[in-house]
Amino acid sequence: MIRVHSCARGARFAMALLTAPVALAPMLATPAHAIIVFDPSNYAQNVIQAARALQQITNQITSLQNEAQMLVNQARNLASLPTSSLQQLQQSVRRTQQLLQQAQNIAYDVQQIDRAFQTKYGNASLTATDRQLVQDARSRWQNTVGGLQDAMKVQATVVGNIDTNRTEMSRLVTASQGATGALQATQAGNQLLALQAQQLADLTAVVAANGRAQALRDAEQAAAADQGREQRRRFLTPGAGYQPGNAQMFHGSN
Repeated sequence: MIRVHSCARGARFAMALLTAPVALAPMLATPAHAIIVFDPSNYAQNVIQAARALQQITNQITSLQNEAQMLVNQARNLASLPTSSLQQLQQSVRRTQQLLQQAQNIAYDVQQIDRAFQTKYGNASLTATDRQLVQDARSRWQNTVGGLQDAMKVQATVVGNIDTNRTEMSRLVTASQGATGALQATQAGNQLLALQAQQLADLTAVVAANGRAQALRDAEQAAAADQGREQRRRFLTPGAGYQPGNAQMFHGSN
């Protein structure tokens, strides 16, 4: 009985020795460098580096977006104003200037004014005939009437420009409020200043025309006063008086 059990244990031991190399064979066949070892510290460092790289990429994207927006803003700032009032303002100034150039009889010219005052508005000539004195007085009166008419034409033109200026001012203010960039706002502001300059030019023209008319009227009055003194002197100057002569009352009588 004892002998049988001993044989059975020997057989199992022998089988274990035969199968042991088979189980250990895969472990003995795997090289040492192929075994994966997990290092928590190295993994954490790699995660931090990846996060930093991602942050740098995010910052670069943000920077590019800011640069793109800056370029868009620069393009808006450099965009030109789509509306312009220069032509209308130039036409208004040209109309007023043409009226001033069409001044009757005595133009806005220094040399012509000097000649007129030397010939027509100076002291009454002692040797001029009465007919010449009357012609000079009539010429001065025509100059005065022409100056008044010129002044009224300028005033009418300036009043006509008011409606045009109002329309242009409304258009420029609207364009300024809707400007998309600095250049458009600056251009709108410059055109508003040009409109103001045009209005000042109209005001200057009115003042000049009115001043010319007043000056002609004053000059006419001064010349008329001097001519009146000359005509009175001639009237009061003693003549040859009465000279006796032969008179015949009835023709054909003896």
